[in-house]
Amino acid sequence: MNEPVQKPRRGRPPSDTTGRTNDPERTMADILAVAMREFADKGLAGARIDEIAAATRTSKRMIYYYFGSKEGLYVAVLEEAYRQMRVIESGLQLDDLPPEQALRTLVAFTVDYQLAHPEFIRLVMTENIHRGEYLAQSQSIRELNVPAIEGLRRVYQRGVAAGVFRAGVDPVDLHMSISALSIFNVANRHTFSLIFQRDLESPAAIAARRESIVEMVVRHVRA
Repeated sequence: MNEPVQKPRRGRPPSDTTGRTNDPERTMADILAVAMREFADKGLAGARIDEIAAATRTSKRMIYYYFGSKEGLYVAVLEEAYRQMRVIESGLQLDDLPPEQALRTLVAFTVDYQLAHPEFIRLVMTENIHRGEYLAQSQSIRELNVPAIEGLRRVYQRGVAAGVFRAGVDPVDLHMSISALSIFNVANRHTFSLIFQRDLESPAAIAARRESIVEMVVRHVRA
């Protein structure tokens, strides 16, 4: 097990010689955006800080100042990936919708988001290769995901109270099923399409699969 990674620093960094404007927040955001692609494409072992520095017109020294280490940058990328998803998800206003419509909206959003952000799937797969070692070092990721489960729990409990959902479903297990279907849709599309000779990337196929996933989840909980 590696030592705990250093948390990202805030505030004014040491002088940089790359010619970038001294805007720490913007610099960190740029580094995270490039690093997300680098780690998603190459994994933790294959990603190179030199390439991230060159792409962001900054220096390795600056990256290490902000994030402590390559592993620290990787953890920050994981946190940012989850944060981006949860920020958008929180704007769905599920509490304002009838229970079944709320569940349909959440499932459809999850399917669409995963499809539009394959880098998120690859990052999750990379971290599972590492058995969650780096995810375990981030308190903020766990905190980010609490509202997601609580939001789903409220939707489900409202549905049970209204008689449209059956009792006895664990919201965490339901969240797992939604994630599993949405992730498989992205992670296995190339191998699945080759094996079964299906075009899974046509607009019609994407729409049909999306509707199929929504229906499976709703029928699973429907009373």
